[in-house]
Amino acid sequence: MSGPKVVVFGGGHGAAAALRAVRDYAGEVTGVVTVADDGGSSGRLRNALDVVAVGDLRRCLIALAAPNGSFDALFEHRFSAGTLEGHAVGNLVLAGLIELHGDLVTALDAAASMLGCVGRVLPSTSEPVVLRATTDDGEVTGQSAINRRADIRSVSLVPEAPGVPEEVLHAIDAADQIVLGPGSLFTSVLASLIPPRIVDAVRASNAQKVYVANLREQIPETLGRSLENHLQALDDHGVHPDLVIFDPSLGLQRGDVSIDVVEAPLSFDARPMHDPVRLAAIMSTLA
Repeated sequence: MSGPKVVVFGGGHGAAAALRAVRDYAGEVTGVVTVADDGGSSGRLRNALDVVAVGDLRRCLIALAAPNGSFDALFEHRFSAGTLEGHAVGNLVLAGLIELHGDLVTALDAAASMLGCVGRVLPSTSEPVVLRATTDDGEVTGQSAINRRADIRSVSLVPEAPGVPEEVLHAIDAADQIVLGPGSLFTSVLASLIPPRIVDAVRASNAQKVYVANLREQIPETLGRSLENHLQALDDHGVHPDLVIFDPSLGLQRGDVSIDVVEAPLSFDARPMHDPVRLAAIMSTLA
């Protein structure tokens, strides 16, 4: 398929929505996903196996999977009883592939092949990391704990300069468009962007940098923050979008924004979530 080379940064449901949008118009798609999650199935596997968090990686692989593939439903299935209760099968498969191949990127490429993915999913770091936040009350450690705070000033990683796969840097260097978000501002979007080598590569890239704004405040993580505040947080961490896609219909306030803003309806008619079809219709005209 001809089209631009697009790199999406983030994690969880937001990055998955962006990837579903991007796959409709991009010639080459790469998702760069945070692996700092420490809750749920991912957190349990981290503690048991000393692997990176795999849950967000799984969601993004499914977003790029072949339609009606053989393994989609299996990867998303969660056990409902016993010692495996709460684990997604895909998380266990990814953990097994990491152990089998001894390399995180190779494991993800193997999973992508199983799922018939149209693009590539890469981890933002090649080693387990812990997210750390500075808040009004001091330092808070761990994504799950940070996600419950409304007074986040900044985030960083432990270690502060973790290894970044060379494949991530190559994708950024080759990109025509870099998509930031949507998703949890501090614990997903910035968590995927703040490794120093990634920040430097994104800043040096000539690609168009697009921030896809959330539809509303995320309580409590971004309670009381406007679009202006979101962009200021990105700027404070060294990330400078060229323009933002924004849907104000669900209550997120705009504030004073100095970069170009493309306003458009982005949510499903019946659900307060980004509609990949609507998102693709806007993003494809910008690329």
